[in-house]
Amino acid sequence: MDVTEILDAHKAQFKPITVEKLVPLDFDLNLLSGFDTNALDEKRLKQDKEAYLKELTRDNTQLVVNGIFDLQVKSGDSGVLAMLPERSTILPREKPLPKDKPLTRWEKFAKVKGIQNTKRERMVWDEDRQEYVPRWGYKGGAKDVTSDWLIEVPNNVDPMTDMYQKNKEEKKERVEKNRKRQKRNEEEGAAATMAGKKDVRDFKKDELQQAIAASRTATASLGKFDKELRNEQRVKGVTHQFSATIGDSKAEKNSSLDILKRVVGKDAKVDVKKAVRLHSNQESKKNYASKKKQVSKKGRA
Repeated sequence: MDVTEILDAHKAQFKPITVEKLVPLDFDLNLLSGFDTNALDEKRLKQDKEAYLKELTRDNTQLVVNGIFDLQVKSGDSGVLAMLPERSTILPREKPLPKDKPLTRWEKFAKVKGIQNTKRERMVWDEDRQEYVPRWGYKGGAKDVTSDWLIEVPNNVDPMTDMYQKNKEEKKERVEKNRKRQKRNEEEGAAATMAGKKDVRDFKKDELQQAIAASRTATASLGKFDKELRNEQRVKGVTHQFSATIGDSKAEKNSSLDILKRVVGKDAKVDVKKAVRLHSNQESKKNYASKKKQVSKKGRA
Protein backbone atom coordinates (compact mmCIF):
# COMPACT_ATOMS: atom_id res chain seq x y z
CA MET A 1 0.00 0.00 0.00
CA ASP A 2 1.46 3.31 -1.10
CA VAL A 3 0.90 6.02 1.56
CA THR A 4 3.11 8.66 -0.03
CA GLU A 5 0.17 10.74 -1.24
CA ILE A 6 -1.47 10.59 2.21
CA LEU A 7 1.74 11.75 3.93
CA ASP A 8 2.23 14.54 1.40
CA ALA A 9 -1.34 15.72 1.91
CA HIS A 10 -0.89 15.64 5.69
CA LYS A 11 2.41 17.52 5.43
CA ALA A 12 0.84 20.20 3.22
CA GLN A 13 -1.49 21.15 6.07
CA PHE A 14 1.44 22.50 8.11
CA LYS A 15 3.85 25.24 7.12
CA PRO A 16 7.63 24.68 7.31
CA ILE A 17 9.64 25.94 10.27
CA THR A 18 12.06 27.78 7.99
CA VAL A 19 11.02 31.37 7.23
CA GLU A 20 12.88 33.66 4.88
CA LYS A 21 12.82 37.44 5.37
CA LEU A 22 14.33 40.15 3.20
CA VAL A 23 15.49 41.99 6.33
CA PRO A 24 16.29 39.76 9.34
CA LEU A 25 14.33 40.37 12.52
CA ASP A 26 15.83 42.16 15.52
CA PHE A 27 15.48 39.73 18.43
CA ASP A 28 15.40 40.37 22.17
CA LEU A 29 15.01 36.81 23.42
CA ASN A 30 15.18 37.91 27.05
CA LEU A 31 11.73 39.43 26.47
CA LEU A 32 10.74 36.63 24.04
CA SER A 33 10.15 39.24 21.34
CA GLY A 34 11.19 40.02 17.79
CA PHE A 35 10.90 43.25 15.81
CA ASP A 36 10.06 43.04 12.09
CA THR A 37 11.21 46.10 10.09
CA ASN A 38 10.16 44.76 6.68
CA ALA A 39 7.66 46.80 4.67
CA LEU A 40 4.09 45.50 4.45
CA ASP A 41 2.66 44.26 1.18
CA GLU A 42 -0.03 46.88 0.52
CA LYS A 43 -1.71 44.84 -2.20
CA ARG A 44 -2.25 41.78 0.01
CA LEU A 45 -3.15 44.04 2.92
CA LYS A 46 -6.00 45.60 0.95
CA GLN A 47 -7.24 42.30 -0.47
CA ASP A 48 -7.47 40.28 2.76
CA LYS A 49 -6.13 42.12 5.76
CA GLU A 50 -7.02 39.50 8.41
CA ALA A 51 -5.43 36.57 6.56
CA TYR A 52 -2.30 38.55 5.68
CA LEU A 53 -1.69 39.77 9.23
CA LYS A 54 -2.35 36.28 10.61
CA GLU A 55 0.21 34.78 8.23
CA LEU A 56 2.75 37.51 9.05
CA THR A 57 2.31 36.96 12.79
CA ARG A 58 2.73 33.21 12.39
CA ASP A 59 6.02 33.61 10.48
CA ASN A 60 7.49 36.06 12.98
CA THR A 61 6.46 33.85 15.91
CA GLN A 62 8.15 30.89 14.19
CA LEU A 63 11.37 32.90 13.90
CA VAL A 64 11.26 33.76 17.63
CA VAL A 65 10.73 30.08 18.51
CA ASN A 66 13.64 29.10 16.24
CA GLY A 67 15.84 31.61 18.05
CA ILE A 68 14.88 30.15 21.45
CA PHE A 69 15.72 26.62 20.30
CA ASP A 70 19.17 27.83 19.17
CA LEU A 71 20.04 28.92 22.74
CA GLN A 72 22.01 26.90 25.25
CA VAL A 73 19.94 24.70 27.54
CA LYS A 74 20.26 23.33 31.06
CA SER A 75 18.43 20.64 32.96
CA GLY A 76 16.41 21.45 36.07
CA ASP A 77 13.60 20.14 38.22
CA SER A 78 11.04 21.48 35.72
CA GLY A 79 12.82 19.86 32.75
CA VAL A 80 15.08 21.29 30.04
CA LEU A 81 15.28 25.08 30.25
CA ALA A 82 16.73 27.58 27.77
CA MET A 83 19.30 30.06 29.09
CA LEU A 84 18.01 33.47 27.96
CA PRO A 85 20.57 36.15 27.03
CA GLU A 86 20.84 39.63 28.57
CA ARG A 87 18.12 42.14 27.78
CA SER A 88 18.91 44.53 24.94
CA THR A 89 15.68 46.56 24.83
CA ILE A 90 15.16 49.40 27.31
CA LEU A 91 11.52 49.64 28.38
CA PRO A 92 10.11 52.94 29.67
CA ARG A 93 8.93 53.26 33.27
CA GLU A 94 5.24 52.74 33.94
CA LYS A 95 5.17 55.29 36.80
CA PRO A 96 7.22 58.45 37.42
CA LEU A 97 10.29 58.39 39.62
CA PRO A 98 9.42 58.53 43.34
CA LYS A 99 10.02 61.82 45.10
CA ASP A 100 12.70 62.11 47.75
CA LYS A 101 11.22 61.52 51.19
CA PRO A 102 11.97 64.20 53.81
CA LEU A 103 14.51 63.21 56.45
CA THR A 104 13.21 62.29 59.89
CA ARG A 105 14.52 63.94 63.05
CA TRP A 106 16.86 61.05 63.76
CA GLU A 107 18.17 60.96 60.17
CA LYS A 108 18.95 64.68 60.33
CA PHE A 109 20.71 64.28 63.68
CA ALA A 110 22.70 61.28 62.43
CA LYS A 111 23.69 63.17 59.28
CA VAL A 112 24.96 66.14 61.28
CA LYS A 113 26.84 63.98 63.81
CA GLY A 114 28.15 61.59 61.18
CA ILE A 115 26.44 58.57 62.72
CA GLN A 116 26.21 55.53 60.46
CA ASN A 117 23.56 52.89 60.96
CA THR A 118 25.03 49.51 61.84
CA LYS A 119 22.87 46.43 61.95
CA ARG A 120 22.77 44.88 65.41
CA GLU A 121 22.10 41.24 66.12
CA ARG A 122 18.59 40.58 67.35
CA MET A 123 19.66 37.86 69.79
CA VAL A 124 21.97 38.79 72.67
CA TRP A 125 23.43 36.78 75.53
CA ASP A 126 21.79 37.21 78.94
CA GLU A 127 24.20 36.49 81.78
CA ASP A 128 21.44 36.02 84.34
CA ARG A 129 19.43 33.56 82.28
CA GLN A 130 22.49 32.00 80.64
CA GLU A 131 20.77 31.94 77.28
CA TYR A 132 20.24 34.03 74.15
CA VAL A 133 17.20 36.33 74.33
CA PRO A 134 15.78 38.83 71.84
CA ARG A 135 17.12 42.35 72.20
CA TRP A 136 13.55 43.72 71.80
CA GLY A 137 10.04 42.49 71.12
CA TYR A 138 8.29 39.42 72.52
CA LYS A 139 10.24 37.77 75.35
CA GLY A 140 12.92 40.40 74.88
CA GLY A 141 14.65 41.67 77.95
CA ALA A 142 18.39 41.72 77.77
CA LYS A 143 18.21 45.17 79.39
CA ASP A 144 14.68 44.95 80.75
CA VAL A 145 14.57 46.09 84.37
CA THR A 146 11.21 44.36 84.88
CA SER A 147 12.94 40.97 84.61
CA ASP A 148 15.37 41.55 87.50
CA TRP A 149 14.94 39.18 90.39
CA LEU A 150 15.80 41.93 92.88
CA ILE A 151 15.10 45.67 92.56
CA GLU A 152 16.44 48.14 95.08
CA VAL A 153 13.98 50.72 96.43
CA PRO A 154 15.45 54.26 96.32
CA ASN A 155 15.52 56.38 99.48
CA ASN A 156 13.14 59.01 98.06
CA VAL A 157 10.43 56.41 97.30
CA ASP A 158 7.88 54.88 99.62
CA PRO A 159 9.37 51.57 100.86
CA MET A 160 6.02 49.84 100.29
CA THR A 161 6.06 50.70 96.57
CA ASP A 162 5.89 47.79 94.17
CA MET A 163 8.98 48.48 92.05
CA TYR A 164 8.08 45.80 89.52
CA GLN A 165 4.71 47.42 88.82
CA LYS A 166 6.31 50.86 88.73
CA ASN A 167 8.90 49.73 86.17
CA LYS A 168 6.17 48.17 84.02
CA GLU A 169 4.19 51.40 84.05
CA GLU A 170 7.28 53.45 83.16
CA LYS A 171 8.02 51.08 80.30
CA LYS A 172 4.46 51.46 78.98
CA GLU A 173 4.82 55.23 79.14
CA ARG A 174 8.07 55.08 77.16
CA VAL A 175 6.49 52.85 74.53
CA GLU A 176 3.49 55.17 74.23
CA LYS A 177 5.78 58.21 73.99
CA ASN A 178 7.81 56.60 71.21
CA ARG A 179 4.63 55.65 69.37
CA LYS A 180 3.38 59.26 69.51
CA ARG A 181 6.74 60.53 68.30
CA GLN A 182 6.72 58.11 65.40
CA LYS A 183 3.17 59.13 64.45
CA ARG A 184 4.11 62.81 64.65
CA ASN A 185 7.16 62.30 62.42
CA GLU A 186 5.08 60.40 59.85
CA GLU A 187 2.41 63.14 59.79
CA GLU A 188 5.02 65.91 59.46
CA GLY A 189 6.78 64.03 56.67
CA ALA A 190 3.52 63.43 54.79
CA ALA A 191 2.48 67.08 55.16
CA ALA A 192 5.88 68.29 53.96
CA THR A 193 5.73 65.98 50.94
CA MET A 194 2.26 67.23 49.99
CA ALA A 195 3.43 70.85 50.34
CA GLY A 196 6.43 70.16 48.09
CA LYS A 197 9.00 70.69 50.86
CA LYS A 198 12.01 68.43 51.22
CA ASP A 199 12.66 69.54 54.78
CA VAL A 200 10.05 69.42 57.53
CA ARG A 201 11.56 72.58 59.06
CA ASP A 202 10.75 74.61 55.94
CA PHE A 203 7.17 73.41 56.07
CA LYS A 204 6.82 74.26 59.78
CA LYS A 205 8.42 77.67 59.17
CA ASP A 206 5.84 78.52 56.50
CA GLU A 207 3.06 77.21 58.72
CA LEU A 208 4.30 79.35 61.63
CA GLN A 209 4.44 82.48 59.47
CA GLN A 210 0.84 81.90 58.37
CA ALA A 211 -0.23 81.51 62.02
CA ILE A 212 1.56 84.74 62.98
CA ALA A 213 -0.08 86.60 60.11
CA ALA A 214 -3.49 85.27 61.19
CA SER A 215 -2.89 86.31 64.81
CA ARG A 216 -2.05 89.88 63.71
CA THR A 217 -5.62 90.31 62.46
CA ALA A 218 -7.18 88.78 65.59
CA THR A 219 -7.29 92.11 67.47
CA ALA A 220 -10.21 94.51 67.67
CA SER A 221 -8.66 96.77 65.02
CA LEU A 222 -7.77 93.77 62.79
CA GLY A 223 -4.09 94.65 63.18
CA LYS A 224 -4.48 98.22 61.88
CA PHE A 225 -3.05 99.92 64.99
CA ASP A 226 -0.59 97.20 66.04
CA LYS A 227 3.11 97.93 65.99
CA GLU A 228 5.05 96.24 63.23
CA LEU A 229 7.85 93.90 64.20
CA ARG A 230 11.35 94.16 62.78
CA ASN A 231 11.80 92.36 59.44
CA GLU A 232 8.15 91.33 59.49
CA GLN A 233 6.74 90.19 56.18
CA ARG A 234 3.38 91.66 55.38
CA VAL A 235 0.88 89.16 54.05
CA LYS A 236 -1.43 90.43 51.37
CA GLY A 237 -5.03 89.55 52.06
CA VAL A 238 -8.05 89.36 49.82
CA THR A 239 -9.30 92.80 48.80
CA HIS A 240 -12.92 93.48 47.96
CA GLN A 241 -14.04 96.18 45.54
CA PHE A 242 -17.32 97.94 46.23
CA SER A 243 -19.13 100.25 43.85
CA ALA A 244 -19.41 103.88 44.86
CA THR A 245 -22.61 105.03 46.58
CA ILE A 246 -22.71 108.17 44.46
CA GLY A 247 -21.73 108.45 40.83
CA ASP A 248 -23.11 108.20 37.34
CA SER A 249 -26.87 107.77 37.49
CA LYS A 250 -26.97 106.45 33.92
CA ALA A 251 -24.60 103.58 34.74
CA GLU A 252 -26.63 102.75 37.83
CA LYS A 253 -29.82 102.73 35.75
CA ASN A 254 -28.28 100.39 33.16
CA SER A 255 -27.09 98.05 35.91
CA SER A 256 -30.59 97.92 37.43
CA LEU A 257 -32.10 97.23 34.01
CA ASP A 258 -29.67 94.38 33.43
CA ILE A 259 -30.67 92.79 36.74
CA LEU A 260 -34.35 93.22 35.85
CA LYS A 261 -33.85 91.58 32.45
CA ARG A 262 -32.17 88.60 34.07
CA VAL A 263 -35.14 88.16 36.42
CA VAL A 264 -38.11 88.71 34.06
CA GLY A 265 -36.54 89.05 30.63
CA LYS A 266 -35.65 86.55 27.92
CA ASP A 267 -32.46 85.57 29.69
CA ALA A 268 -34.33 84.56 32.84
CA LYS A 269 -33.91 80.91 33.75
CA VAL A 270 -36.91 79.05 35.21
CA ASP A 271 -36.50 75.93 37.29
CA VAL A 272 -39.24 73.79 35.73
CA LYS A 273 -38.96 71.00 38.30
CA LYS A 274 -39.27 73.41 41.18
CA ALA A 275 -42.28 75.13 39.57
CA VAL A 276 -44.04 71.80 39.00
CA ARG A 277 -43.32 70.75 42.58
CA LEU A 278 -44.77 74.00 43.99
CA HIS A 279 -47.85 73.71 41.77
CA SER A 280 -48.49 70.13 42.87
CA ASN A 281 -48.10 71.12 46.54
CA GLN A 282 -50.64 73.90 46.11
CA GLU A 283 -53.11 71.58 44.38
CA SER A 284 -52.75 68.97 47.12
CA LYS A 285 -53.41 71.62 49.79
CA LYS A 286 -56.55 72.77 47.97
CA ASN A 287 -57.84 69.20 47.66
CA TYR A 288 -57.16 68.54 51.34
CA ALA A 289 -59.02 71.73 52.35
CA SER A 290 -62.05 70.87 50.17
CA LYS A 291 -62.26 67.33 51.56
CA LYS A 292 -62.03 68.68 55.11
CA LYS A 293 -64.98 71.02 54.45
CA GLN A 294 -67.08 68.18 53.04
CA VAL A 295 -66.40 66.01 56.08
CA SER A 296 -67.36 68.83 58.45
CA LYS A 297 -70.65 69.45 56.56
CA LYS A 298 -71.60 65.77 56.77
CA GLY A 299 -70.93 65.79 60.50
CA ARG A 300 -73.28 68.76 61.04
CA ALA A 301 -76.02 67.18 58.97
